[in-house]
Amino acid sequence: MARRTKEEAQQTRETILVAALDMFCDKGYTRTTFDEIAKKINLTKGAIYWHFRNKPDIIKALIIEAFERNQAVINREISEVKTLNDLLQYFKYEAQMVQDVSIFRKFLFFVMYQMEWSEGLFNTLNISGPINQIKNFHQEMITKVLTNSIESGEINKETDVTTTAQIIAALWDGILHQAIGKNYHGDFPRLTEQSFQLIFKSLKTKEDN
Repeated sequence: MARRTKEEAQQTRETILVAALDMFCDKGYTRTTFDEIAKKINLTKGAIYWHFRNKPDIIKALIIEAFERNQAVINREISEVKTLNDLLQYFKYEAQMVQDVSIFRKFLFFVMYQMEWSEGLFNTLNISGPINQIKNFHQEMITKVLTNSIESGEINKETDVTTTAQIIAALWDGILHQAIGKNYHGDFPRLTEQSFQLIFKSLKTKEDN
């Protein structure tokens, strides 16, 4: 049998991830086995193990690849995030993706509402460098923008950058959880824009207000 090409191996890996997400959503993470994932896509259990050592590896891959894929899309639209307006556009565009990209919304619903998180699994994932980077990405980006905005005089120089970055990150997390909920039918990008504009207005200097 001819050796699989790199492209074929990558396609198989992506197929496994999609199937795993479907199974996790249908049966739950704990109750889903490698055998069931393999059967769903007509592969052997060994083929799954060739790509992933265990289920935590699959969760880790789902998180990392969802983040990298969506960052690539956003970066094509917004090359740099330096100002408050850049930050507003960044989150508004991400909100648009949450609203429009069904598989991304399904993934978010799963990790937020369906995943059977345990302390052991959470700690296992968090010791990974990439997972930690993803976890802190928004707050670090917000912190950098706030620092730039103080230096440029756009916002009050007495702004507590660390606390304000935490508040803005929590704002995003809160409205994201609302938008991912099954009963939400509003305009999520608009909600995001209004929420961020409200908090940014309170930060700006009197001259800008």
